[in-house]
Amino acid sequence: MLLASAVVVWEWLNEHGRWRPYSPAVSHHIEAVVRAGPRAGGSVVLGQVDSRLAPYIIDLQSMNQFRQDTGTLRPVRRNYYDPSSAPGKGVVWEWENDNGSWTPYDMEVGITIQHAYEKQHPWIDLTSIGFSYVIDFSTMGQINRQTQRQRRVRRRLDLIYPMVTGTLPKAQSWPASPASAASPAAPPCSCPQCVLVMSVKAAVANGGAGPLQPPAARKNMPPSGAVKLPPQPGPGAKPLDSTGTVRGPTKTVPSQVIRRQASNTPAGVTVGSPASPPGANGKTGRVALATLNRTNLQRLAIAQSRVLIASGVPTVPVKNLNGTSPVNPALAGITGILMSAAGLPVCLTRPPKLVLHPPPVSKSEIKSIPGVSNTSRKTTKKQAKKGKTPEEVLKKYLQKVRHPPDEDCTICMERLTAPSGYKGLQPTVKPELVGKLSRCGHIYHIYCLVAMYNNGNKDGSLQCPTCKTIYGVKTGTQPPGKMEYHLIPHSLPGHPDCKTIRIIYSIPPGIQGPEHPNPGKSFSARGFPRHCYLPDSEKGRKVLKLLLVAWDRRLIFAIGTSSTTGESDTVIWNEVHHKTEFGSNLTGHGYPDANYLDNVLAELAAQGISEDSTAQEKD
Repeated sequence: MLLASAVVVWEWLNEHGRWRPYSPAVSHHIEAVVRAGPRAGGSVVLGQVDSRLAPYIIDLQSMNQFRQDTGTLRPVRRNYYDPSSAPGKGVVWEWENDNGSWTPYDMEVGITIQHAYEKQHPWIDLTSIGFSYVIDFSTMGQINRQTQRQRRVRRRLDLIYPMVTGTLPKAQSWPASPASAASPAAPPCSCPQCVLVMSVKAAVANGGAGPLQPPAARKNMPPSGAVKLPPQPGPGAKPLDSTGTVRGPTKTVPSQVIRRQASNTPAGVTVGSPASPPGANGKTGRVALATLNRTNLQRLAIAQSRVLIASGVPTVPVKNLNGTSPVNPALAGITGILMSAAGLPVCLTRPPKLVLHPPPVSKSEIKSIPGVSNTSRKTTKKQAKKGKTPEEVLKKYLQKVRHPPDEDCTICMERLTAPSGYKGLQPTVKPELVGKLSRCGHIYHIYCLVAMYNNGNKDGSLQCPTCKTIYGVKTGTQPPGKMEYHLIPHSLPGHPDCKTIRIIYSIPPGIQGPEHPNPGKSFSARGFPRHCYLPDSEKGRKVLKLLLVAWDRRLIFAIGTSSTTGESDTVIWNEVHHKTEFGSNLTGHGYPDANYLDNVLAELAAQGISEDSTAQEKD
């Protein structure tokens, strides 16, 4: 029996293993469903309170958040915090992310920041709670202790999270006792998501042998009225009994943050009461399964999997497949659905943890790379070579063709025996002249090649539009920035015998120049500094040297439209792939990847960068 006051915050587990809080409004909504008991159906439709969460449903029996369109599952939990802490006062601390929007800190971090703020400390170092950041209250900024990068932070007021005081109400037990289950049902919601959820309940009831009954209480569950709390250090502290249970009423919450991990106990269960997963009697109405759609079947498969695992029945693991497309986790869900419908036990498991960055590295552990000079390189806008007209530049790459073949010019799509069909700016050459590129032998109207050169970077180079052979030294339009590179004493997956080369790219936002898509307009630079990784092997160092050439030629980045966010006028990667994931490969941008170094060498070669290029740069 919990007699203390506490603030309830509902949280979900993200891909980095961090528990992220739902907003106060969403937590109030979930609490309302919990307190409504079985008449609410045991599922929470988050889209009812926040339209941005429309695809998500929380199943209170399995304590999972389920995304309907992709089949993604994430654990959720119900945490208790001190009413005098930040969530009990409606205070939310947030940091500004790269796209200019604000992201709330994890609840424990926000509580720590608020406590220092109330004590009127000038700053707070978050290292003690596992974050390499300092919050400066005078500037309202967050400073990264390793990179010294700064971000804005802000403190704002929101709703106070829901409070619980005294004995938890019976309506929080799940499922409720028969007496409470017989109470009048509230009018059902008619939104499509609620109709979807309730249809599952109806299908199970009609297809099985009556309503599902709760199983007997597990032997390892504490008796009703007991609250499990962690032992509190300090003088005079009494040891807990053998079960770690504190009995009897308590006057106050014994610590600022009271945790109750709910991954093993459904939300809404009175502390100490037995959990009741569905389908424990093994009769889930398989005839009705054939009439349900994919979403309904998957929800039943999840519930059935939970019961089978708890009862020790052997299960067939169906793992979420790695990849960036939402189709991949959905395929795992569909497999589980089909197996469940066929009567096979299914266990949906989650992918391994994403590891973007290596463990912290001190300055003394960072070393220069043997055979590579310096540890950083800056680049500024390089002006195109002047003094030569486009005709003079192309003259050294072309041979005139007196008798052109009777075929199309692949630039203007007119016959080479006819004048050029290009209708743009008028070069100072005759439209009927034809030339052959000296190395690849492809033939075009000279008029078309001059027009193509004028529309490009005008850097003295030319790229054959048919075979992509590069004539001269190709340069790009990468905005000014800095490239740092050094060794760190950690190994990449798949490369256990060598250290790691870390590359850090830093490009600030700015104004587009004449070579960019929208001259005079500002451009954004999201996600910088960007950290990339190579193995410190012979081939890894070769790739680094060529990347340095690509950086000097302004070919690593460009300004365009992001394929990830759809944002225009922003800094994007420019066809040379980098590995930005250090300790895993969940996104496809990490290790192990046996073919990556060969692939990136091929991509650099397509930009005209090879081992010969390093000698050219020295010259």
